[in-house]
Amino acid sequence: MHVKYKTATVDDVEVFYREAGSADAPTLLLLHGFPTSSHMFRDLIPELAEHYRVIAPDLPGFGNTKAPERGKFAYTFDNLAHVIGRFTEVLALEQYALYIFDYGAPTGLRLALAHPERVSAIITQNGNAYIEGLSEAWGPWQTYWREPTPENREACRESLSPEVIRDWQYFTGTNPINVSPDGYTLDNAYLARSGNDEIQLDLILDYRSNVELYPAFQSYFRKHQPPLLAVWGKKDPAFLPAGAEAYKRDLPSAQVHLLDTGHFALETHASEIGMLIRNFLREHI
Repeated sequence: MHVKYKTATVDDVEVFYREAGSADAPTLLLLHGFPTSSHMFRDLIPELAEHYRVIAPDLPGFGNTKAPERGKFAYTFDNLAHVIGRFTEVLALEQYALYIFDYGAPTGLRLALAHPERVSAIITQNGNAYIEGLSEAWGPWQTYWREPTPENREACRESLSPEVIRDWQYFTGTNPINVSPDGYTLDNAYLARSGNDEIQLDLILDYRSNVELYPAFQSYFRKHQPPLLAVWGKKDPAFLPAGAEAYKRDLPSAQVHLLDTGHFALETHASEIGMLIRNFLREHI
């Protein structure tokens, strides 16, 4: 298995992406979340590339994708989805299965809303679409959504700190000795780039648009019944197991697996998740 590191020009954005597998194989589009990049899939891609064409882009504002500076490009989830949607068209991806995680969930589900015929299946790994999936830890963000004052914006800045990224996002729910430092160290380096903090705070405010779309996402599930696998770190401090179980309300055939780990489940369970995905896709694609 050989991973290729490429870029694709999408309007005024240069999208960096990782690709592996045969061009003739069914496509799996991997969408990362906050605060990471396609690097989070480094252990999963080898698990899947023998049977699938695996493509993992960096979202605008993350990783190695180059987008216009804040003020010239609006960092909203609508725009993230627009760029990734155009990215799939530039690569001529007519149909693909979606792997959605964290921010990748509202991004990918917007693609599904716009073009349900293109989405062959969905794997959601701690990628939320139900209000019951949100823990109490969202309090400062929800306050900012209701009252977007400078003071409430500043209160969300702690979410960007290296200590919160490492200790809360990566370590909660698992033994730190099992988590490679490479992931959170790279994430924190990307976050530390000049101007990136304000981009991330813009996205934190716009996250309210994702919650507003939950009913539309759920309507899409009920109408189109995409095959869905929810594989979830059950000790995630942000997205609760109830968010995984909720998919079965609209998708009775959904498969739900709760793993004994936290938010970044791939850091500790990449092989197990890879096996679950292969079995699931073998059944549905």
